[in-house]
Amino acid sequence: MESRWIGHPRGLFILFMTEMWERFSYYGMRALLILYLTKHWLYEDGEAGLIYGSYAALVYAMPVLGGMIADRYLGLKKAIVFGACLLVLGHFGMAFEGPAALIADGILVREGIYEQIFYLSLAFIVVGVGFLKANISTIVGSLYGQDDPRRDGGFTIFYMGINLGAFSATIICAYLGENFGWRYGFGLAGVGMLLGLVTFLRGQKYLSGLGLPPDAPLLAVKWIGISREVIIYIASLLLVVIIWQAIQYTSELGVVLLVFSGIVFTYVIWFSLSSCTPIERDRMLVMLFLMILSVLFWALFEQAGSSLTLFTDRNVDKGVLTAGMFQSLNPAFIIVLAPVFAYLWVKLSQSGFEPSTPVKFALATLQVGLGFAVLVFGISQAGEDGQVAVIWLVLMYLLHTTGELCLSPVGLSMVTKLSVQRVAAMMMGVWFLSSALAAYAGGMIAGLMAIEDSPESTALPLGSLSIYSNVFESLAWLAILIGVVLLLISPWLARKMH
Repeated sequence: MESRWIGHPRGLFILFMTEMWERFSYYGMRALLILYLTKHWLYEDGEAGLIYGSYAALVYAMPVLGGMIADRYLGLKKAIVFGACLLVLGHFGMAFEGPAALIADGILVREGIYEQIFYLSLAFIVVGVGFLKANISTIVGSLYGQDDPRRDGGFTIFYMGINLGAFSATIICAYLGENFGWRYGFGLAGVGMLLGLVTFLRGQKYLSGLGLPPDAPLLAVKWIGISREVIIYIASLLLVVIIWQAIQYTSELGVVLLVFSGIVFTYVIWFSLSSCTPIERDRMLVMLFLMILSVLFWALFEQAGSSLTLFTDRNVDKGVLTAGMFQSLNPAFIIVLAPVFAYLWVKLSQSGFEPSTPVKFALATLQVGLGFAVLVFGISQAGEDGQVAVIWLVLMYLLHTTGELCLSPVGLSMVTKLSVQRVAAMMMGVWFLSSALAAYAGGMIAGLMAIEDSPESTALPLGSLSIYSNVFESLAWLAILIGVVLLLISPWLARKMH
Protein backbone atom coordinates (compact mmCIF):
# COMPACT_ATOMS: atom_id res chain seq x y z
CA MET A 1 0.00 0.00 0.00
CA GLU A 2 1.26 3.48 -0.91
CA SER A 3 2.80 5.39 2.01
CA ARG A 4 1.14 8.81 2.14
CA TRP A 5 1.45 12.12 3.92
CA ILE A 6 -1.31 14.75 3.64
CA GLY A 7 -2.77 12.68 0.83
CA HIS A 8 0.37 12.48 -1.33
CA PRO A 9 3.11 9.81 -1.66
CA ARG A 10 5.86 10.26 0.92
CA GLY A 11 8.40 10.14 -1.89
CA LEU A 12 7.08 13.52 -3.03
CA PHE A 13 8.45 15.12 0.12
CA ILE A 14 11.91 13.57 -0.29
CA LEU A 15 11.98 15.06 -3.77
CA PHE A 16 10.53 18.28 -2.30
CA MET A 17 13.43 18.58 0.17
CA THR A 18 16.08 17.60 -2.38
CA GLU A 19 14.85 20.16 -4.87
CA MET A 20 14.46 22.75 -2.13
CA TRP A 21 18.17 22.56 -1.27
CA GLU A 22 19.20 22.39 -4.92
CA ARG A 23 17.18 25.54 -5.61
CA PHE A 24 18.69 27.13 -2.48
CA SER A 25 22.09 26.75 -4.08
CA TYR A 26 20.95 27.85 -7.54
CA TYR A 27 18.98 30.93 -6.47
CA GLY A 28 21.50 31.89 -3.81
CA MET A 29 24.10 32.14 -6.55
CA ARG A 30 21.62 33.72 -9.01
CA ALA A 31 20.80 36.53 -6.57
CA LEU A 32 24.43 37.61 -6.69
CA LEU A 33 25.56 36.75 -10.22
CA ILE A 34 24.70 39.92 -12.20
CA LEU A 35 25.93 42.13 -9.35
CA TYR A 36 29.12 40.03 -9.07
CA LEU A 37 29.73 40.43 -12.81
CA THR A 38 29.22 44.21 -12.82
CA LYS A 39 30.72 45.12 -9.45
CA HIS A 40 33.48 42.54 -8.85
CA TRP A 41 34.58 41.77 -12.42
CA LEU A 42 33.52 45.21 -13.81
CA TYR A 43 31.73 43.86 -16.87
CA GLU A 44 29.56 46.41 -18.67
CA ASP A 45 25.79 45.90 -18.41
CA GLY A 46 25.34 44.50 -21.92
CA GLU A 47 28.24 42.06 -21.61
CA ALA A 48 27.17 40.98 -18.12
CA GLY A 49 23.61 40.44 -19.36
CA LEU A 50 24.83 38.14 -22.13
CA ILE A 51 27.08 36.19 -19.77
CA TYR A 52 24.16 35.79 -17.38
CA GLY A 53 21.84 34.83 -20.25
CA SER A 54 24.35 32.34 -21.70
CA TYR A 55 24.83 30.67 -18.34
CA ALA A 56 21.08 30.49 -17.71
CA ALA A 57 20.50 29.19 -21.24
CA LEU A 58 23.01 26.38 -20.77
CA VAL A 59 21.47 25.54 -17.39
CA TYR A 60 18.11 25.02 -19.06
CA ALA A 61 19.43 23.38 -22.26
CA MET A 62 21.54 20.71 -20.59
CA PRO A 63 18.56 18.75 -19.16
CA VAL A 64 17.77 17.64 -22.74
CA LEU A 65 21.02 15.67 -22.77
CA GLY A 66 20.72 14.65 -19.12
CA GLY A 67 17.18 13.40 -19.72
CA MET A 68 18.21 11.34 -22.75
CA ILE A 69 21.12 9.73 -20.88
CA ALA A 70 18.84 8.93 -17.93
CA ASP A 71 16.14 7.50 -20.23
CA ARG A 72 18.52 5.21 -22.09
CA TYR A 73 21.33 4.36 -19.68
CA LEU A 74 21.69 5.70 -16.13
CA GLY A 75 18.12 5.82 -14.92
CA LEU A 76 16.78 8.79 -13.02
CA LYS A 77 18.31 8.08 -9.60
CA LYS A 78 21.93 7.68 -10.73
CA ALA A 79 21.63 10.77 -12.93
CA ILE A 80 20.33 12.84 -10.01
CA VAL A 81 23.12 11.75 -7.66
CA PHE A 82 25.83 12.41 -10.26
CA GLY A 83 24.34 15.82 -11.07
CA ALA A 84 24.20 16.74 -7.40
CA CYS A 85 27.91 15.90 -6.97
CA LEU A 86 28.85 18.17 -9.89
CA LEU A 87 26.71 20.95 -8.42
CA VAL A 88 28.47 20.72 -5.06
CA LEU A 89 31.83 21.17 -6.83
CA GLY A 90 30.55 24.10 -8.89
CA HIS A 91 28.96 26.05 -6.07
CA PHE A 92 31.95 25.67 -3.76
CA GLY A 93 34.19 26.72 -6.67
CA MET A 94 32.28 30.00 -6.90
CA ALA A 95 33.52 30.86 -3.41
CA PHE A 96 37.06 31.37 -4.80
CA GLU A 97 36.42 34.97 -5.86
CA GLY A 98 39.98 36.30 -5.94
CA PRO A 99 40.91 39.99 -6.14
CA ALA A 100 38.35 42.38 -7.63
CA ALA A 101 38.93 43.75 -11.13
CA LEU A 102 40.27 47.30 -11.28
CA ILE A 103 41.02 50.02 -13.79
CA ALA A 104 44.70 51.02 -13.81
CA ASP A 105 45.79 53.86 -16.12
CA GLY A 106 42.55 53.47 -18.06
CA ILE A 107 43.06 49.72 -18.58
CA LEU A 108 40.73 47.09 -17.11
CA VAL A 109 42.72 44.46 -15.17
CA ARG A 110 41.28 41.11 -14.03
CA GLU A 111 43.03 38.22 -12.26
CA GLY A 112 43.00 35.59 -15.02
CA ILE A 113 43.28 32.49 -12.85
CA TYR A 114 40.35 33.44 -10.62
CA GLU A 115 38.27 34.51 -13.58
CA GLN A 116 38.83 31.06 -15.11
CA ILE A 117 37.89 29.38 -11.81
CA PHE A 118 34.67 31.38 -11.97
CA TYR A 119 33.87 30.14 -15.49
CA LEU A 120 34.85 26.55 -14.63
CA SER A 121 32.54 26.65 -11.61
CA LEU A 122 29.69 27.81 -13.84
CA ALA A 123 30.43 24.86 -16.15
CA PHE A 124 30.18 22.36 -13.27
CA ILE A 125 26.84 23.90 -12.29
CA VAL A 126 25.54 23.77 -15.87
CA VAL A 127 26.29 20.06 -16.36
CA GLY A 128 25.16 19.23 -12.83
CA VAL A 129 21.77 20.85 -13.38
CA GLY A 130 21.53 18.94 -16.67
CA PHE A 131 21.67 15.62 -14.87
CA LEU A 132 19.47 16.63 -11.95
CA LYS A 133 16.76 19.06 -13.00
CA ALA A 134 14.65 17.23 -15.61
CA ASN A 135 15.09 13.86 -13.98
CA ILE A 136 13.90 14.82 -10.52
CA SER A 137 10.78 16.41 -12.04
CA THR A 138 10.15 13.22 -14.02
CA ILE A 139 10.29 11.12 -10.83
CA VAL A 140 7.62 13.40 -9.33
CA GLY A 141 5.38 12.52 -12.27
CA SER A 142 6.13 8.80 -11.76
CA LEU A 143 4.61 8.95 -8.27
CA TYR A 144 1.13 9.40 -9.77
CA GLY A 145 -1.03 7.39 -12.15
CA GLN A 146 -1.92 8.79 -15.57
CA ASP A 147 -5.34 10.09 -14.50
CA ASP A 148 -4.58 10.77 -10.84
CA PRO A 149 -6.34 14.06 -9.96
CA ARG A 150 -3.61 14.77 -7.37
CA ARG A 151 -0.99 15.24 -10.10
CA ASP A 152 -1.28 19.03 -10.62
CA GLY A 153 -1.56 19.55 -6.87
CA GLY A 154 1.51 17.38 -6.30
CA PHE A 155 3.53 19.40 -8.78
CA THR A 156 2.37 22.63 -7.14
CA ILE A 157 3.51 21.33 -3.73
CA PHE A 158 6.82 20.32 -5.31
CA TYR A 159 7.06 23.80 -6.82
CA MET A 160 6.48 25.33 -3.40
CA GLY A 161 9.50 23.39 -2.13
CA ILE A 162 11.56 24.91 -4.91
CA ASN A 163 10.54 28.35 -3.77
CA LEU A 164 11.16 27.74 -0.07
CA GLY A 165 14.77 27.16 -1.07
CA ALA A 166 14.76 30.15 -3.42
CA PHE A 167 13.26 32.50 -0.81
CA SER A 168 15.69 31.67 1.98
CA ALA A 169 18.66 31.68 -0.40
CA THR A 170 17.95 35.07 -1.94
CA ILE A 171 17.61 36.64 1.50
CA ILE A 172 20.61 35.03 3.20
CA CYS A 173 23.08 34.56 0.33
CA ALA A 174 22.39 38.03 -1.12
CA TYR A 175 22.79 39.63 2.31
CA LEU A 176 26.07 37.83 3.02
CA GLY A 177 27.46 38.34 -0.48
CA GLU A 178 26.68 42.04 -0.80
CA ASN A 179 27.57 43.03 2.76
CA PHE A 180 30.40 40.71 3.83
CA GLY A 181 31.96 39.38 0.62
CA TRP A 182 30.89 37.43 -2.43
CA ARG A 183 32.64 34.27 -1.20
CA TYR A 184 30.30 33.97 1.78
CA GLY A 185 27.14 34.12 -0.31
CA PHE A 186 28.47 31.66 -2.89
CA GLY A 187 29.91 29.36 -0.22
CA LEU A 188 26.59 29.12 1.61
CA ALA A 189 24.94 28.16 -1.69
CA GLY A 190 27.41 25.24 -1.86
CA VAL A 191 26.45 24.10 1.64
CA GLY A 192 22.80 24.06 0.52
CA MET A 193 23.59 21.79 -2.43
CA LEU A 194 25.50 19.40 -0.20
CA LEU A 195 22.45 19.12 2.08
CA GLY A 196 20.30 18.37 -0.97
CA LEU A 197 22.56 15.48 -1.98
CA VAL A 198 22.49 14.00 1.52
CA THR A 199 18.69 14.31 1.66
CA PHE A 200 18.21 12.42 -1.59
CA LEU A 201 20.61 9.62 -0.60
CA ARG A 202 18.93 9.13 2.79
CA GLY A 203 15.39 9.11 1.34
CA GLN A 204 15.85 6.27 -1.14
CA LYS A 205 13.47 3.90 0.70
CA TYR A 206 10.52 6.10 -0.25
CA LEU A 207 11.46 5.91 -3.94
CA SER A 208 11.97 2.16 -4.25
CA GLY A 209 11.24 0.89 -7.74
CA LEU A 210 11.35 4.36 -9.28
CA GLY A 211 14.11 5.80 -11.45
CA LEU A 212 16.15 2.60 -11.87
CA PRO A 213 18.38 2.06 -14.94
CA PRO A 214 16.22 0.84 -17.86
CA ASP A 215 18.77 -1.88 -18.71
CA ALA A 216 21.24 -2.56 -15.88
CA PRO A 217 23.26 -5.21 -17.82
CA LEU A 218 23.70 -2.74 -20.70
CA LEU A 219 25.06 -0.17 -18.26
CA ALA A 220 27.62 -2.66 -16.97
CA VAL A 221 28.98 -3.60 -20.42
CA LYS A 222 32.70 -2.81 -20.58
CA TRP A 223 34.81 -1.22 -23.28
CA ILE A 224 38.61 -1.45 -22.91
CA GLY A 225 37.97 -2.56 -19.34
CA ILE A 226 35.76 0.41 -18.38
CA SER A 227 32.03 0.03 -17.82
CA ARG A 228 29.58 2.07 -19.86
CA GLU A 229 28.46 3.82 -16.67
CA VAL A 230 31.98 5.05 -15.89
CA ILE A 231 32.46 6.11 -19.53
CA ILE A 232 29.34 8.27 -19.22
CA TYR A 233 30.77 9.94 -16.12
CA ILE A 234 34.14 10.58 -17.81
CA ALA A 235 32.45 11.97 -20.93
CA SER A 236 30.38 14.27 -18.71
CA LEU A 237 33.53 15.67 -17.09
CA LEU A 238 34.91 16.33 -20.58
CA LEU A 239 31.66 18.15 -21.31
CA VAL A 240 32.36 20.35 -18.27
CA VAL A 241 35.64 21.38 -19.93
CA ILE A 242 33.84 22.16 -23.21
CA ILE A 243 31.20 24.27 -21.42
CA TRP A 244 33.96 26.02 -19.48
CA GLN A 245 35.34 27.34 -22.76
CA ALA A 246 32.01 27.82 -24.59
CA ILE A 247 30.46 30.03 -21.91
CA GLN A 248 33.17 32.61 -22.56
CA TYR A 249 32.00 33.07 -26.17
CA THR A 250 28.49 34.42 -25.72
CA SER A 251 27.69 35.38 -29.33
CA GLU A 252 28.80 32.07 -30.81
CA LEU A 253 26.97 30.24 -28.03
CA GLY A 254 23.71 31.90 -29.08
CA VAL A 255 24.08 30.57 -32.63
CA VAL A 256 24.85 27.05 -31.37
CA LEU A 257 21.86 27.14 -29.02
CA LEU A 258 19.54 28.23 -31.83
CA VAL A 259 20.77 25.47 -34.17
CA PHE A 260 20.59 22.83 -31.42
CA SER A 261 17.06 23.90 -30.50
CA GLY A 262 16.01 23.74 -34.14
CA ILE A 263 17.34 20.19 -34.42
CA VAL A 264 15.58 19.08 -31.23
CA PHE A 265 12.25 20.67 -32.15
CA THR A 266 12.48 19.17 -35.66
CA TYR A 267 13.13 15.73 -34.17
CA VAL A 268 10.09 16.04 -31.88
CA ILE A 269 7.90 16.99 -34.86
CA TRP A 270 9.29 14.08 -36.92
CA PHE A 271 8.80 11.65 -34.03
CA SER A 272 5.22 12.90 -33.50
CA LEU A 273 4.32 12.47 -37.17
CA SER A 274 6.08 9.17 -37.82
CA SER A 275 5.98 7.19 -34.57
CA CYS A 276 2.80 8.23 -32.76
CA THR A 277 -0.89 7.44 -32.97
CA PRO A 278 -3.14 10.35 -34.08
CA ILE A 279 -4.04 11.20 -30.47
CA GLU A 280 -0.41 10.99 -29.33
CA ARG A 281 0.61 13.14 -32.30
CA ASP A 282 -1.91 15.88 -31.47
CA ARG A 283 -0.87 15.92 -27.84
CA MET A 284 2.84 16.08 -28.65
CA LEU A 285 2.42 18.90 -31.19
CA VAL A 286 0.19 21.02 -28.93
CA MET A 287 2.67 20.53 -26.10
CA LEU A 288 5.55 21.62 -28.35
CA PHE A 289 3.58 24.69 -29.51
CA LEU A 290 2.92 25.76 -25.91
CA MET A 291 6.58 25.19 -25.05
CA ILE A 292 7.62 27.53 -27.87
CA LEU A 293 5.14 30.20 -26.72
CA SER A 294 6.44 29.87 -23.17
CA VAL A 295 9.76 31.26 -24.43
CA LEU A 296 8.28 34.76 -24.34
CA PHE A 297 7.06 34.35 -20.78
CA TRP A 298 10.39 33.07 -19.49
CA ALA A 299 12.44 35.65 -21.41
CA LEU A 300 10.53 38.39 -19.60
CA PHE A 301 10.39 36.55 -16.28
CA GLU A 302 14.19 36.00 -16.34
CA GLN A 303 14.74 39.76 -16.23
CA ALA A 304 14.45 39.33 -12.46
CA GLY A 305 18.01 38.02 -12.31
CA SER A 306 19.52 40.58 -14.66
CA SER A 307 18.00 43.91 -15.73
CA LEU A 308 15.46 44.08 -12.88
CA THR A 309 18.18 43.51 -10.27
CA LEU A 310 20.32 46.27 -11.80
CA PHE A 311 17.22 48.49 -12.03
CA THR A 312 16.54 47.81 -8.35
CA ASP A 313 20.14 48.60 -7.45
CA ARG A 314 20.06 51.94 -9.26
CA ASN A 315 16.50 53.18 -9.29
CA VAL A 316 14.46 51.69 -6.44
CA ASP A 317 14.23 53.15 -2.94
CA LYS A 318 15.50 50.00 -1.18
CA GLY A 319 15.69 51.17 2.42
CA VAL A 320 17.96 48.82 4.37
CA LEU A 321 17.70 45.94 1.88
CA THR A 322 20.17 45.08 -0.88
CA ALA A 323 19.25 44.73 -4.55
CA GLY A 324 19.72 40.96 -4.65
CA MET A 325 17.39 40.44 -1.69
CA PHE A 326 14.42 41.72 -3.71
CA GLN A 327 14.58 38.55 -5.81
CA SER A 328 13.08 36.86 -2.73
CA LEU A 329 9.72 38.51 -3.48
CA ASN A 330 8.93 35.95 -6.17
CA PRO A 331 9.49 32.81 -4.05
CA ALA A 332 7.85 34.51 -1.05
CA PHE A 333 4.67 35.07 -3.04
CA ILE A 334 4.80 31.49 -4.33
CA ILE A 335 5.09 30.09 -0.80
CA VAL A 336 1.91 31.99 0.11
CA LEU A 337 0.00 31.47 -3.12
CA ALA A 338 1.02 27.96 -4.27
CA PRO A 339 -1.33 26.19 -1.81
CA VAL A 340 -4.12 28.55 -2.90
CA PHE A 341 -3.58 27.71 -6.57
CA ALA A 342 -3.28 23.98 -5.83
CA TYR A 343 -6.61 24.08 -3.96
CA LEU A 344 -8.17 26.26 -6.67
CA TRP A 345 -7.27 23.91 -9.54
CA VAL A 346 -8.67 20.89 -7.69
CA LYS A 347 -11.92 22.66 -6.76
CA LEU A 348 -12.42 24.02 -10.26
CA SER A 349 -11.72 20.57 -11.69
CA GLN A 350 -14.32 18.97 -9.41
CA SER A 351 -16.91 21.52 -10.52
CA GLY A 352 -15.99 21.26 -14.21
CA PHE A 353 -14.72 24.84 -14.49
CA GLU A 354 -10.94 24.39 -14.41
CA PRO A 355 -9.26 26.41 -17.21
CA SER A 356 -7.54 24.32 -19.85
CA THR A 357 -3.74 24.25 -20.01
CA PRO A 358 -3.67 26.67 -23.01
CA VAL A 359 -5.89 29.13 -21.10
CA LYS A 360 -3.53 28.96 -18.11
CA PHE A 361 -0.59 29.70 -20.43
CA ALA A 362 -2.48 32.68 -21.89
CA LEU A 363 -3.25 34.04 -18.42
CA ALA A 364 0.42 33.70 -17.48
CA THR A 365 1.54 35.67 -20.53
CA LEU A 366 -1.00 38.42 -19.84
CA GLN A 367 0.14 38.73 -16.23
CA VAL A 368 3.84 39.02 -17.03
CA GLY A 369 2.95 41.84 -19.43
CA LEU A 370 0.77 43.57 -16.84
CA GLY A 371 3.64 43.30 -14.34
CA PHE A 372 5.86 45.41 -16.60
CA ALA A 373 2.96 47.79 -17.24
CA VAL A 374 2.62 48.38 -13.49
CA LEU A 375 6.36 49.04 -13.22
CA VAL A 376 6.21 51.55 -16.10
CA PHE A 377 3.45 53.41 -14.24
CA GLY A 378 5.58 53.36 -11.07
CA ILE A 379 8.52 54.81 -13.00
CA SER A 380 6.28 57.66 -14.16
CA GLN A 381 5.75 58.52 -10.47
CA ALA A 382 9.48 58.63 -9.61
CA GLY A 383 10.92 61.69 -7.89
CA GLU A 384 13.66 64.02 -9.10
CA ASP A 385 16.27 61.70 -7.64
CA GLY A 386 15.21 58.96 -10.08
CA GLN A 387 14.11 56.62 -7.27
CA VAL A 388 10.95 54.52 -7.70
CA ALA A 389 8.76 53.61 -4.71
CA VAL A 390 9.29 49.97 -3.76
CA ILE A 391 5.53 49.19 -3.87
CA TRP A 392 5.60 49.19 -7.69
CA LEU A 393 8.39 46.60 -7.73
CA VAL A 394 6.45 44.49 -5.24
CA LEU A 395 3.29 44.65 -7.40
CA MET A 396 5.30 43.68 -10.47
CA TYR A 397 6.74 40.63 -8.71
CA LEU A 398 3.24 39.71 -7.51
CA LEU A 399 1.85 39.70 -11.07
CA HIS A 400 4.87 37.82 -12.41
CA THR A 401 4.42 35.24 -9.64
CA THR A 402 0.72 34.64 -10.27
CA GLY A 403 1.62 34.29 -13.94
CA GLU A 404 4.33 31.78 -13.07
CA LEU A 405 1.88 29.72 -11.03
CA CYS A 406 -0.42 29.56 -14.06
CA LEU A 407 2.40 28.27 -16.25
CA SER A 408 5.37 26.61 -14.60
CA PRO A 409 3.89 23.83 -12.41
CA VAL A 410 1.10 23.37 -14.96
CA GLY A 411 3.73 23.04 -17.70
CA LEU A 412 5.65 20.41 -15.74
CA SER A 413 2.43 18.49 -15.21
CA MET A 414 1.54 18.86 -18.90
CA VAL A 415 4.82 17.28 -19.98
CA THR A 416 4.43 14.23 -17.73
CA LYS A 417 0.77 13.87 -18.74
CA LEU A 418 0.94 14.34 -22.53
CA SER A 419 4.40 12.95 -23.39
CA VAL A 420 4.71 9.56 -25.04
CA GLN A 421 6.21 7.44 -22.26
CA ARG A 422 9.27 6.26 -24.17
CA VAL A 423 10.49 9.86 -24.56
CA ALA A 424 9.11 11.28 -21.30
CA ALA A 425 12.42 12.37 -19.76
CA MET A 426 13.63 13.79 -23.08
CA MET A 427 10.42 15.85 -23.39
CA MET A 428 10.98 17.18 -19.88
CA GLY A 429 14.39 18.21 -21.18
CA VAL A 430 12.76 19.92 -24.17
CA TRP A 431 10.57 21.84 -21.70
CA PHE A 432 13.74 23.18 -20.10
CA LEU A 433 15.29 23.76 -23.54
CA SER A 434 12.50 26.24 -24.31
CA SER A 435 13.50 27.98 -21.07
CA ALA A 436 17.11 27.96 -22.33
CA LEU A 437 16.12 29.87 -25.45
CA ALA A 438 14.19 32.24 -23.21
CA ALA A 439 17.16 32.74 -20.89
CA TYR A 440 19.49 33.66 -23.76
CA ALA A 441 16.82 35.94 -25.26
CA GLY A 442 16.40 37.43 -21.79
CA GLY A 443 20.11 38.20 -21.69
CA MET A 444 19.83 40.00 -25.02
CA ILE A 445 16.80 41.95 -23.76
CA ALA A 446 18.77 42.93 -20.65
CA GLY A 447 21.49 44.18 -22.97
CA LEU A 448 19.00 46.63 -24.49
CA MET A 449 18.95 48.34 -21.09
CA ALA A 450 22.72 48.77 -20.78
CA ILE A 451 23.56 51.90 -18.82
CA GLU A 452 26.69 53.99 -19.34
CA ASP A 453 28.00 54.27 -15.79
CA SER A 454 31.05 56.27 -14.77
CA PRO A 455 32.16 58.40 -11.80
CA GLU A 456 31.63 61.50 -13.94
CA SER A 457 28.01 60.61 -14.72
CA THR A 458 25.85 62.79 -12.46
CA ALA A 459 22.60 62.16 -14.39
CA LEU A 460 22.75 58.35 -14.11
CA PRO A 461 19.58 57.80 -11.99
CA LEU A 462 17.32 59.80 -14.30
CA GLY A 463 19.11 58.64 -17.45
CA SER A 464 18.82 54.97 -16.51
CA LEU A 465 15.18 55.46 -15.53
CA SER A 466 14.30 56.62 -19.04
CA ILE A 467 16.02 53.64 -20.66
CA TYR A 468 14.35 51.13 -18.35
CA SER A 469 10.92 52.73 -18.84
CA ASN A 470 11.06 52.58 -22.65
CA VAL A 471 12.09 48.92 -22.80
CA PHE A 472 9.71 47.80 -20.02
CA GLU A 473 6.80 49.46 -21.86
CA SER A 474 7.62 47.62 -25.10
CA LEU A 475 7.83 44.32 -23.23
CA ALA A 476 4.46 44.96 -21.58
CA TRP A 477 2.64 45.57 -24.86
CA LEU A 478 4.26 42.55 -26.56
CA ALA A 479 3.27 40.13 -23.78
CA ILE A 480 -0.28 41.44 -23.51
CA LEU A 481 -0.82 41.09 -27.28
CA ILE A 482 0.52 37.51 -27.40
CA GLY A 483 -1.54 36.60 -24.32
CA VAL A 484 -4.78 37.81 -25.95
CA VAL A 485 -4.08 35.86 -29.16
CA LEU A 486 -3.33 32.69 -27.21
CA LEU A 487 -6.53 33.12 -25.22
CA LEU A 488 -8.53 33.31 -28.45
CA ILE A 489 -7.11 30.08 -29.92
CA SER A 490 -7.04 28.13 -26.63
CA PRO A 491 -10.37 26.26 -27.22
CA TRP A 492 -8.96 24.72 -30.40
CA LEU A 493 -5.68 23.80 -28.68
CA ALA A 494 -7.58 22.23 -25.77
CA ARG A 495 -9.54 20.00 -28.17
CA LYS A 496 -6.31 18.82 -29.76
CA MET A 497 -5.03 17.75 -26.33
CA HIS A 498 -7.85 15.18 -26.22
